[in-house]
Amino acid sequence: MSVVIDSTDFVEAPEGSNSLRFTDDKQQANFELGVSMVVHSWNALEIAVANQWGGAQSEEKRDWITAIVVDLFNGKAVDIELIEETILNAMADEFDVHVEDDSSLPIADKVIKVYRQCAEQDYTTVRQMFDAWQQKQNDRAQRAQQFAVNIQADPNNPDISDDDEDEDDEDEHHEHVPQLQDDDVEMGDAESQGPIIDDDGFELVQKKGKRRN
Repeated sequence: MSVVIDSTDFVEAPEGSNSLRFTDDKQQANFELGVSMVVHSWNALEIAVANQWGGAQSEEKRDWITAIVVDLFNGKAVDIELIEETILNAMADEFDVHVEDDSSLPIADKVIKVYRQCAEQDYTTVRQMFDAWQQKQNDRAQRAQQFAVNIQADPNNPDISDDDEDEDDEDEHHEHVPQLQDDDVEMGDAESQGPIIDDDGFELVQKKGKRRN
């Protein structure tokens, strides 16, 4: 039986306060961690990050989504609809993904629930989500190590020269710099052929492949 979520549910700052932000550091830290764990649990976003639909900075964009959700609580009132609208717009703007499976509503609802629990200084759910996330990361690391292949160089037939090693070392120093990539791989080949002249002696203008930002 599916759980019915009231999309109009909201939290409001206590009387005399203009912000939902916790003044207690422990409460605020646990709330921010809880929001991060909820955002990480969103399957649609996880797929987008894994496939780098947001480019080389996809993981950073996920962290940014967490930050803008937390910032909503600097206001006096936040409802589920506002959170849902915020994360859906972020997915569309940053990952070019329009989520239509209604999975954003439970994510927004969880954020509200985490806030209420932290307001009562109940961090059980936050800790459980964090422990589950850590276990997931450890499992991934173990699987990656299990299937890792260690290729030993043949001293009698070296494949890498000293110059190549130097180039590899230089590349490693610059690997953090994102590189632009074209969707149409064959576009460069078409350009390298030079202008095309028709039978009447006129140059044909070639339509270039569409580039994604």
